[in-house]
Amino acid sequence: MNFTRINAEILAEIKVAIGKEKVFTDIESLENYSHDETEDLHYQPEVVVKPTTPEEISEILKICNKYHVSVTPRGGGTGLSGAALPIHGGVSLSMEKFKSIIDIDTDNLQATVEPGVITEEFINAVAEKGLLYPVDPSSKGSCFIGGNVAHGSGGPRVVKYGTIREYILNLEVVLPGGDIIWTGANTLKYASGYNLTQLMIGSEGTLGVITKIVTKLLPKPTQSVLMLASFSTNEDACTAVSEIFRAGVTPSALEFMERKGVEWVIKFDDIKFDLKDNIAALLLIEFDGDDLDDIFKNCEKTNVVLEEHNCKDVLFADTAAQKEELWRMRRTMGESVKSNSVYKEEDTVVPRAALPKLINGIKEIGSKYGFESICYGHAGDGNLHVNIIKAGMSDEDWNGKLKFGITEIFELTTALGGTISGEHGIGLVQKEFMPIKYSEIHLNLMRGIKKVFDPKGILNPGKIMPDTLYP
Repeated sequence: MNFTRINAEILAEIKVAIGKEKVFTDIESLENYSHDETEDLHYQPEVVVKPTTPEEISEILKICNKYHVSVTPRGGGTGLSGAALPIHGGVSLSMEKFKSIIDIDTDNLQATVEPGVITEEFINAVAEKGLLYPVDPSSKGSCFIGGNVAHGSGGPRVVKYGTIREYILNLEVVLPGGDIIWTGANTLKYASGYNLTQLMIGSEGTLGVITKIVTKLLPKPTQSVLMLASFSTNEDACTAVSEIFRAGVTPSALEFMERKGVEWVIKFDDIKFDLKDNIAALLLIEFDGDDLDDIFKNCEKTNVVLEEHNCKDVLFADTAAQKEELWRMRRTMGESVKSNSVYKEEDTVVPRAALPKLINGIKEIGSKYGFESICYGHAGDGNLHVNIIKAGMSDEDWNGKLKFGITEIFELTTALGGTISGEHGIGLVQKEFMPIKYSEIHLNLMRGIKKVFDPKGILNPGKIMPDTLYP
């Protein structure tokens, strides 16, 4: 794709359109917006813009469309697929000034929020009104809700409450040509033509720039119980996952953690936890609701299943502080892995009964290609994060052979009925693997949708599609 470099004339037009105080070309800004949390990749934009209204975004996109300048939308910069990397230079369009919680409608259990609001701040704001927004990715303390929508993000509580797709009712979006639209309606039902709202969720900023979000909310549960179950093998822990649901209970969260990941967390984050020598894997299991007796009945049913699958020990978190410590152990696992080794993180998802075959297969593939892996994730919905560790691999093998190992992991995931990303998205680093899951028929449909929304291909180019869409 050939894009126009930003010259003095284009830069001047952008400054006039949104105000020069919102336009940045200094070296520090360009470096700060050249990377996200995806490995060690850096792509420097030519200019960073920080608009404050949809109309300003509209003007930016009109200018960039006119001159054929690439535009890369950016949220909190916590992404793991490289979707916010400006690989063609151009404009890095930061949404950080869109940070208003516009309305929390307690009558209709809805909220209207701007995309730059930090997810945890939104969760806390609705909780103060006795309401629940259950989408809580591990980076909730720093990620933006707009980025969550753009990536179809999840988190631990998807297993009970569903994905972000079930909580987004309507979106205000600026299209690549500058038009501003609402994608749907603020209603719980929608059967009025194509569902553009759902199309935008997970589109990673390739179809439009989200400027307002209408979310569904729920009454907030008043009680919760957290259990930590220990196993001597990964397979026993993963097998127990689907059996818990077959027993007729639905946890609000069910997380898997491999031993090595827990060891690194204890070291990295100074977590106080007694990890026994014979433990290879742990399940973090949460139940919530309003009736504590019902919650404990579910815990008892779960305990029976755990015992049947060789569970070595079950710890109940008795206090809020203990609960927070256990959740911190899980949420900081990704950071702990990064702090210890060169790594690549893959985001696999399969039907949860296939988890034992998935994790065993990952270990076999690692042995074949010479890499180690640390696995953890949202086992309750079959979503396993695979952190591939360079360890003793040579630079030549890491840069050459590793891709073939990752390909085999995704082939296994697909063969088990899964797909190549559960919540991190495709972005830049996963797009080459899309043909493992999708035929050319699928990919051409996606290319056609992109072409309709973005005829000139300026918006987040080079993402999701495994080959060039535009000459």
